Amino acid sequence: MEKWGRLLLVTVSALIFASVAADDYVRPKPRETLQFPWKQKSSSLPEQVHISLAGDKHMRVTWVTSDKSSPSFVEYGTSPGKYSYLGQGESTSYSYIMYRSGKIHHTVIGPLEADTVYYYRCSGEGPEFHLKTPPAQFPITFAVAGDLGQTGWTKSTLDHIDQCIYAVHLLPGDLSYADYMQHKWDTFGELVQPLASVRPWMVTQGNHEKEIGTQINTVWLKADLAKVDRERTPWLIVLFHVPWYNSNNAHQHEGDEMMAEMEPLLYASGVDIVFTGHVHAYERTKRVNNGKSDPCGPVHITIGDGGNREGLARKYKDPSPEWSVFREASFGHGELQMVNSTHALWTWHRNDDDEPTRSDEVWLNSLVNSGCLKKRPQELRKMLLEP
Repeated sequence: MEKWGRLLLVTVSALIFASVAADDYVRPKPRETLQFPWKQKSSSLPEQVHISLAGDKHMRVTWVTSDKSSPSFVEYGTSPGKYSYLGQGESTSYSYIMYRSGKIHHTVIGPLEADTVYYYRCSGEGPEFHLKTPPAQFPITFAVAGDLGQTGWTKSTLDHIDQCIYAVHLLPGDLSYADYMQHKWDTFGELVQPLASVRPWMVTQGNHEKEIGTQINTVWLKADLAKVDRERTPWLIVLFHVPWYNSNNAHQHEGDEMMAEMEPLLYASGVDIVFTGHVHAYERTKRVNNGKSDPCGPVHITIGDGGNREGLARKYKDPSPEWSVFREASFGHGELQMVNSTHALWTWHRNDDDEPTRSDEVWLNSLVNSGCLKKRPQELRKMLLEP
């Protein structure tokens, strides 16, 4: 893993299963949706600042201003208040029913050095921000939380993630729970800015972001998987929203069509971990494929328990499927520490009151040295060449 710009095509594991029993405990009461009182701000002040990976050694900085004439550039450097570099970007805006967005700026900066703190300022004014680039080699840690929303539980989850020393945040769908109320994107951007302006957030679409009909298309996925060099990318992770392996009563069979089309491709590619959300609870599987345990399949982790307003999905199927290792209806977040090219530690932290409790953990072994990939090249090439 020489270049941190390719971190999302990082990979995973045959695993050493550690089954952890959930302790009995009394769950805290639900928390209210957060309120964001209106404040007088300068129209040119950058707001909702957040960053994401943008290819090898580059970051994309995104922010919003009310002033439509604000320029789209980022000044940055390795010392506070000293900006040796300038990145020029672009902007857009949109209208939706009665809503009119601010000016949404996007600027890619780089090349950047790995594992380095950069200080930056957007549009030439406002506060100085800082970001930390991911390391160029192991170890590296990812924070994972989906279905965040904007509740008291969301705030608690974000506070717990802030205590984690991580390089990238992975979010498998359902961010703001705006649901056509576009101003909630603005309050969500305000809520997550303290974290999202410092570490890159890599997200995927969920049903609460779906405002225009979309269709499943595997062309881009085949193209991406075909580019992966497992010598350089020993861990391969996939994020999408609706889980395929789910023993909760909620959202059963909603991902079946996607699973039928894509699971053979992920299996042939040697995907190590699949992160999903949607179900408002936590569940971890064994390595699994085609509906049963398989040492060459990916581990599926459902982590749609970040703090959404709809509450927890508390009812599970009984008995649990043989592929389900750990499941619990609690809010929380996960941490994936890739120690080296072959071993990673996954932990899930229950959001119990205001204390993150490590409730599930397992060491994972990468599929790279498992022998599983040796029989795959011909099968994978055939699948990738299919229209």
